[in-house]
Amino acid sequence: MTTDLRVLSPDDWDEWYGKLELAFGGVAESPEERTLWKDLTEPDRFIGAWDEDECVGTAGAFDFRLTVPGGAPVRAAGVTMVSVSPTHRRRGVLTSMMRRQLDDVRSWGEPLAVLTASEPDIYGRFGYGIATQQLRAEIDTSRVRLSVPEGTDDVRLRLVAPDAPAVREACEAVYAHEVAGRPGMLERRPGWERLMVLDPEADRKGSSPLQCVLARRDGEVVGYARYFNKPEWDAAGPRGTIELRDLAALDPAAYAALWQHLFAIDLTAKVVVRNRPVDDAWQHLVSDIRRCAVGLRDSLHVRLVDLGGALEARTYQAPVDVVFEVEDAFCPWNEGRWRLSGDSKGASCARTADAPDLRLSVRDLGAAYLGGVSLGSLAAAGRVRELRAGALAEASTGFASSSAPWLPHGF
Repeated sequence: MTTDLRVLSPDDWDEWYGKLELAFGGVAESPEERTLWKDLTEPDRFIGAWDEDECVGTAGAFDFRLTVPGGAPVRAAGVTMVSVSPTHRRRGVLTSMMRRQLDDVRSWGEPLAVLTASEPDIYGRFGYGIATQQLRAEIDTSRVRLSVPEGTDDVRLRLVAPDAPAVREACEAVYAHEVAGRPGMLERRPGWERLMVLDPEADRKGSSPLQCVLARRDGEVVGYARYFNKPEWDAAGPRGTIELRDLAALDPAAYAALWQHLFAIDLTAKVVVRNRPVDDAWQHLVSDIRRCAVGLRDSLHVRLVDLGGALEARTYQAPVDVVFEVEDAFCPWNEGRWRLSGDSKGASCARTADAPDLRLSVRDLGAAYLGGVSLGSLAAAGRVRELRAGALAEASTGFASSSAPWLPHGF
């Protein structure tokens, strides 16, 4: 079957987005959410697959800046809104869109493509590796206590309207302070702050409107938490749930004060978190981690589009000088041998004819890229092959990150 791939026209957006909704079950999003995504869409970076006059496939790529180990913001195509009509699946539509999209990303000079997947087994064949995880938990606050650091009582908390302009600005300033310190985080470009306060009434399912608490010290905002309160009762009394949307703080005391607030809200017995870093510090404040029902889920999938440029864009926790032999059938310009030499100050990566030290696919290099997945772990699964003794340990140590990589919100 032949389909016509073309750049999205603003006039076609409503039909195009309707086809996306249909592919994901046919339930229309709220007007507020639909308006936000329309405003954030960059039409020249989005494509549709058309069968005559019908849109049968959708895909887009936001222009992001993604933090990599070392703190640099690197251009990354945020692949999003990928769908194929139920009538046109398994006919090569997805493959053709992925082919066009990665060619476009390369032409734009963006070394990385990243995405979150509705199903994790879809994108590996296109070279995407799972590079980050999100921590989930259901904390029994009726049984779990917090041990907070010195200075927590000096932090003052205030409930505020989450969508007030001054509040959004203060929260974004705290978030921006965190971005450089953790790989996988996204610089929030203008307009994206609206996503964090999006609160359609139809989506609340019994929860309160979005609430926000600011943490202050000496009059300065040092943290915030945004959450929903879902009241529930049983025969024994109140059993409400706090559902955390996001939380950020500039120091341990402010961070602890915000968690202390969440734990202490009246008429509640549980705090639910759905997306936190795997090394989130609250795990060291709680009295009983077993009553927190901690779990993990895949999050950011990373694809190296310009392999050399991507590996040069980050730094390395320990000196590394290795030759990779890389397999990349979908983007053959990446295939072959590359010598990576780097340390905590910078790196170079160029093609070489030298003998390889490690053999792996671009998918597994993408998984290890942000430092959250160990090359040694991949080797133990048979996905990385060591060809020079010691090269695996050297590369695994160099690629590691002192902070677990984390994607704070979807796109």
